[in-house]
Amino acid sequence: MKKKRPTKLRRRLFRSYITATISITLVLFLVGLMSLLVQNAGRLSDYVREHVGFTLVLQDDVRDVEVLRLQKMLSATPYVKSTEYINKEDAAVTLANDLGEDFVDFLGFNPLFSSLDVKLYAPYMDTDSLVVLEKNFLQYPQVKEVYYQRDLVRVINNNVRRISLFLMIFALLLLFIFTALINNTIRISIYSQRFVINTMKLVGATRSFIRKPFLWKSIAYGLIGGLIANITILLLIYSYQKDFKEILDIRQLDTVGLTFIVVLVFGVLISGLSTYFAVNKFLRLKFDELYY
Repeated sequence: MKKKRPTKLRRRLFRSYITATISITLVLFLVGLMSLLVQNAGRLSDYVREHVGFTLVLQDDVRDVEVLRLQKMLSATPYVKSTEYINKEDAAVTLANDLGEDFVDFLGFNPLFSSLDVKLYAPYMDTDSLVVLEKNFLQYPQVKEVYYQRDLVRVINNNVRRISLFLMIFALLLLFIFTALINNTIRISIYSQRFVINTMKLVGATRSFIRKPFLWKSIAYGLIGGLIANITILLLIYSYQKDFKEILDIRQLDTVGLTFIVVLVFGVLISGLSTYFAVNKFLRLKFDELYY
């Protein structure tokens, strides 16, 4: 029986270490996802805003050479991201498919005009810039009319501001929750060894000597949990990069690298600080108080 007790104790401690590591890993995985979300919030808003642009209705007698020249001039400007030419025949086919009826045969002519779909860079999608750009586009001789969805642009800009504010508050709240979860996990792990701490104190060990193994062990928890969480996040990004290639890419070394650093630093820092304060608490307790 005496030989089995150390074995049971070692198994109990091993299960405690595994439980603590898994708990920290799960929390750090959520920390990494939150970091990716915060870093890519701006990229997501830019992606939405850059898919709303101008439609330049062209003159009816404009030639293809003039359209090509206009596209090159627009592409050379700092605010135009891309242009797409849609001739009147393609526009008629698209509209006929939407209506389910060939209106060209019914009217006897094609009433539509050729057009250019112009997508702008996100910084130029505010209301004031769009008013100025609309006037600039109308100065081109090839352009007959300029159209863009003013209400949609206004709604998108307003929602981007609101979502950004909400995201910052949400991120701070999650950060507080994650810190509390890791702190509680570490405190529970150390609580199971409170009598060991008291025994070391009774035989004359200094506080720093007692704290050292617990600190190194908690730092190991943070590092191992952070590495496993980072590997999981990397696999997740790799698996879904085709679906979110406009927003998140595994080749974005700055975003992915910063996320990995945040996860590791957060794991080590919170684990170390939680351990330091938890051990100090049990060092201050008297033997009778350890049972409460």
